Amino acid sequence: MREAVSPPLRTLNAVPSPRRAQPPAAAASYTASPTPRLVESPVFVLSSVRSGSTLLRVILNSHSQVRAPHEMHLRTLHVRLSRDFTAAAMKALELDRTELEHMLWDRVLHLELARSGKDVIVDKTPPNTLIWPRLHRCWPGARYVLLLRHPGAVIASLTDRRKDPDHEAIRAEVLGYAEKLEEARQSLDNAHIVTYEELTAEPERVTRGLCEYVGVPWEPAMLEYGRRDHGKFRPQLGDWSGTIKSGRIQPARTADPALELPPRLHEIARAWGYTTG
Repeated sequence: MREAVSPPLRTLNAVPSPRRAQPPAAAASYTASPTPRLVESPVFVLSSVRSGSTLLRVILNSHSQVRAPHEMHLRTLHVRLSRDFTAAAMKALELDRTELEHMLWDRVLHLELARSGKDVIVDKTPPNTLIWPRLHRCWPGARYVLLLRHPGAVIASLTDRRKDPDHEAIRAEVLGYAEKLEEARQSLDNAHIVTYEELTAEPERVTRGLCEYVGVPWEPAMLEYGRRDHGKFRPQLGDWSGTIKSGRIQPARTADPALELPPRLHEIARAWGYTTG
């Protein structure tokens, strides 16, 4: 058994320990190049909250070759360099904190895909929309499905969902998502655009287009998502309403024509092909 060693006694004349040195500026500001990815071409659904992303997820997850799990919230999964010298150590390995996080995100996707035994993985976390440029940096070969919904209908859905809704905050939240979606729509040449209204009105046509984009054959079982196990529907992991739990694709709620949108949100809605008051 190893003998316990008592710590040295402090003396009145002990010299104070020096402060920890800060990491060299070169190490702290170093930007690593991307490393190889285990999953080279994941699919990300970019959308606002309350836009039907959970419905799209379970439809895709009903495909025999597509794994679309609950919201994974990769953007909140971080790496912490806990010592002053860690950044320099990672720089010597041609890594930095951002790239370490990207490696971790990639590993999470790869593990989930391997466990499923399927070929394609889809992440439909709505807040991914707010960081889509970083996703694009992490996975240069990623594919994107832009799921649009009339902003007025999104506002109405959020207002109904929340107790004592702050109407100004809701409009600001919807505008924030809409701005990033429009930015992605203008920037991502390979993105596939779907509207929630079309998905619910013509599910076979829309899902056939999705399958062609993803590179898998269309399967009728996708339209019967209620026959498959998609995990528990719960808060923070996607929609958990009675509508999604019904197992049936139901008509989209239309926007209130009397609802007045902020000028910029009105402009974006029109750019997406929606009519506004």
